[in-house]
Amino acid sequence: MRSLCFPPLRGLSYSIAFISLGILPAQADPDHAIAMYGEPALGPGFTALPYANPDAPKGGRVTTANVGGFDSLNPFAPKGTPPWQLRALAYESLLGRSWDEPFTLYGLLAETVETDEARTWVEFTLNPKAAFSDGTPVTTEDVIWSFQTLGTRGHLRYRDFWTRIETIEETGPGKVRITFDTSNGPPDRDLVLLAGLRPILKKAQWENAVFEDGAIEDIPIGTAPYVVDSYDIGRQVILRRDPDYWGRDLPFRRGTNNFDEIRIDFYGDDAVMKEAFKAGEISYIREFNAERWAEMANLPAVQSGDIVRSTIPSGQPSGIAGFVMNTRNAPLDDWRVRDALIHAFNFEYINDTLTGGRQPRITSYFSGSELGMKPGPATEAERALLAPYEDSLLPGALDGYTLPASDGSRRNRDNIRKAVDLLAEAGWQVVDGVLQKDGEPLTLTVLLQQDALVQQATAMMDIYARALERLGITLNVQSVDSAQYNIREANYDFDLTFMRRSLSLSPGAEQYFYWGAEGADQPGSRNLMGMNSPAAEAMIRAMLAATEHEDFVTAVRALDRVLISGRYVIPIHQYSEGRIAHDARLTYPKDRLPLYGDGVGFLPEVWWMTEEK
Repeated sequence: MRSLCFPPLRGLSYSIAFISLGILPAQADPDHAIAMYGEPALGPGFTALPYANPDAPKGGRVTTANVGGFDSLNPFAPKGTPPWQLRALAYESLLGRSWDEPFTLYGLLAETVETDEARTWVEFTLNPKAAFSDGTPVTTEDVIWSFQTLGTRGHLRYRDFWTRIETIEETGPGKVRITFDTSNGPPDRDLVLLAGLRPILKKAQWENAVFEDGAIEDIPIGTAPYVVDSYDIGRQVILRRDPDYWGRDLPFRRGTNNFDEIRIDFYGDDAVMKEAFKAGEISYIREFNAERWAEMANLPAVQSGDIVRSTIPSGQPSGIAGFVMNTRNAPLDDWRVRDALIHAFNFEYINDTLTGGRQPRITSYFSGSELGMKPGPATEAERALLAPYEDSLLPGALDGYTLPASDGSRRNRDNIRKAVDLLAEAGWQVVDGVLQKDGEPLTLTVLLQQDALVQQATAMMDIYARALERLGITLNVQSVDSAQYNIREANYDFDLTFMRRSLSLSPGAEQYFYWGAEGADQPGSRNLMGMNSPAAEAMIRAMLAATEHEDFVTAVRALDRVLISGRYVIPIHQYSEGRIAHDARLTYPKDRLPLYGDGVGFLPEVWWMTEEK
């Protein structure tokens, strides 16, 4: 970071130089919205988001639930575990995302956004009505402070963006301009949009407090429709809809945030939480297991109509869900061992046993969308991108990779034989029933968190452990509470753990955070597998530099090939649709579902309470 504002003469000399040549830098006019590619779907005169009901009534209380606990109410500090819902419900950014488009942002705290053709800078003009929940206005000083503080003292996920900024300055009343660092080449095109999604906090609140401490009583003041009303540490958080919310009449907000109160209750495990729902103590739950979803139809409350089961389709990529292998630990740094472990995972039998075979398997990181790699060899365009890294690619990246499939029987004989061959190739042999190399047995630890998915994951690992026994491998399953899990995950204290990464139709710079080399040895990164792949990083760069949709799709498909053939994750089934069981009084716009389905901007954001079932 070189400076927080332009030297006074730099911008002047820049302008004079261009004017003297009769050239002006290409730029767009200030606009109400901005898209990654093409034009926003909604024009400046739109009245509401297409998946919201602008006439939805306000009122009522909804109770949701989390498994685990919390020890912080600051979702931006590097310390502590806050409720995951806080960021979306209680804090806002300069622009807000439409979940009915791949990547388009509309004015929120900022009334307009402006950028140049190359997207080397972006300028936001604040909405003059924008205010914090204490009634004070949002200022350019708050915006600049928020970018700097989150980028230098905030959670790790905010740090990288700050390194991409060359200058940030006030350029006029209510105007903030960010110029991106171009010293290493053109900036990523999505930086303009990512800037619009940075949360904005109140500078004055932290003049006599340490932002990064994460003390429970230091709750950041936000600008969003909800504020923290009360809390009971580890047990409950109550959010109240702010009656004086500044943006209630914005087109972006019409028909959203309809409940007067949102209560978040915390439970020790998933089973207790499900029982609380059956008893009517929770307004809704999500069910990830198709077999249990079908069984839920027999609940008395469902039969009576007090509980409704809603299925919400989604158009987003599958993402990746499964058991990630920590390549920082030997022997998981050997792709042949990882391949053997994938072959030993009898998905077809496990899926039939636990879900009745109702949920298809994830076939790649972006499967189910146009961004997913196609079966067979790479296309000519994909191969051209990957060719410089051919020597580092694993088998299947260029010629085609398909996950091993079994015949559905319990024994999985063919794949177990293949696993034996792969392990032998890597130097592992069975001695007295124990798989060994240089006298050391192969013992693996899988770390699981006590959350809504832990029962299913534990059941999968119980079946998997018996399969690994046939190979002479010992698998230890450890299930811990969320606090212990967060510490161990941040320090990569596991061999395998359950991982789910939801990926969008517009992947961007966050892909570095998921798969980039910088996170391989950095505690707390999202790169759980510890992958360090020059090919993957090159595909991300190509994806971010693309100006045409076709080139963007090619780069993402090439990245998909690197990821899936890298054999970092044992994929499980897709979560291609949302399954929500809810109080019959809760409803949503059934005729206008968002492209992203049951995502962050769906429940409870566009739902409302009715008086009748």
